[in-house]
Amino acid sequence: MPEPEIDALVFDVLGTLVDEPAGIRAGIRALDPALDEAGVERLLSLWQQHVECEQRRVRAGDRSYLSSDLLDREAAQLVAEAAGAEDPAAVATLARSGRRLPPWPDTAAGLARLAERFPLIGLSNASRTALLDLNAHAGLRWHQALSAEDARSYKPDPAVYQLAVAASGRPPERLLMVAAHAWDLRGAQELGLRTAYVPRPVGDPPTAADRFDLHADDLADLAGRLGK
Repeated sequence: MPEPEIDALVFDVLGTLVDEPAGIRAGIRALDPALDEAGVERLLSLWQQHVECEQRRVRAGDRSYLSSDLLDREAAQLVAEAAGAEDPAAVATLARSGRRLPPWPDTAAGLARLAERFPLIGLSNASRTALLDLNAHAGLRWHQALSAEDARSYKPDPAVYQLAVAASGRPPERLLMVAAHAWDLRGAQELGLRTAYVPRPVGDPPTAADRFDLHADDLADLAGRLGK
């Protein structure tokens, strides 16, 4: 398949450029250092299931919009209760663990290389405040970073991808959405964006029915393909 002609790149952040579960695991271990790995994974799953469920409810109109900060606070409270932790300060610290996420090894160099040729837009379900902190912590460099908070919804709601279309001033077919989550790319496709899948250990792999414009091994491979 020939590489698409594009004017700008739109990047998912959580999972695609930073290891979100690793940051939350670190927060859970700090909350209760006595937990074994199975216990950490159980509490991580509790956090993730809560956030995913509540984001679905917001998209469906079953719950009024609330930011990722508040969803993380709810998830942290559930995890703390399950761990038997009662210190409010510890719960608040745990809630902020979603802002201290390590980048993948190829992230910084890959973004720098791609930024030499294309405008880069970050598009995240994280709130504006959280996005600022996690960008700084992970050393992410953008030409523009957009939060789903401005659409008062969550990906894969088309309204979130429309933020990138409006900010770029380009038609959607001239934008390339890059993500490690097939569900995210499907959402972008619905609005007409081109798509590039980059695998990550915490991502959502494509199914046999998915048809994305590009499949790259990592950001270096993506830069090489787009540089041809």
